Amino acid sequence: MIGVIANTMLVLVGSVIGLILKKGIPENIKKSIMTGLGLFTCVLGMKFGLELNNGLVVVLSIITGGALGQLIGIEEGIERLGLKLKKLINTQDKGLFAQGFVFASLLFCIGPMTVLGCVQAGLGNNPELLFIKSLMDGVSAIILASSFGIGVLFSALTVLFYQGGLVLLAGQMGFLTIPKYLNDFTSVGGIIIFSIGIKLLGLKPIKSGNFLPALVLVILITFLMSII
Repeated sequence: MIGVIANTMLVLVGSVIGLILKKGIPENIKKSIMTGLGLFTCVLGMKFGLELNNGLVVVLSIITGGALGQLIGIEEGIERLGLKLKKLINTQDKGLFAQGFVFASLLFCIGPMTVLGCVQAGLGNNPELLFIKSLMDGVSAIILASSFGIGVLFSALTVLFYQGGLVLLAGQMGFLTIPKYLNDFTSVGGIIIFSIGIKLLGLKPIKSGNFLPALVLVILITFLMSII
């Protein structure tokens, strides 16, 4: 678990540094940074999205996951949580809590490096890959927190519980390293990340958080299709 703890701590430290730097950044520079982040997010989403192995599985997961998330009201729940936290800690982030939390959580937890690093740490007690990822996430947290605010800091909880769960269940979750699972899982995450990029660029107000159930459904659908 040392790799997961290191990853969580570096996200926290990076977020705090980013929040401190945010106060000294002029508003026009912040807008420029947000536009740059939007463009980068779209490119990153496309890169991950093109990892797909089975297009039918990916599209079914996105459609059903989005519908389920809308029914549950995931995005609204995250926004309500953000409002409560802002009141609790008396901060102003102009409604970016949900965007920052969802984007940072996806960025830190989606992708081959996360899954392979956790399985490697859990099965072989080798946290080297997670240490490398921790450094990358720490730097990313500085940039994200300086733009999105406090929501990025709370993504450290996602890192702790998600990656910690993968490490503890490595013996049972090893199947996630199989390309047919890993590629489509990464692709779904990439599509959600791409939707955040569209929102950051102001092209369409997509409720990206509502698509999070698709990350679970893609694994279930892949499994069901493999036994049919």
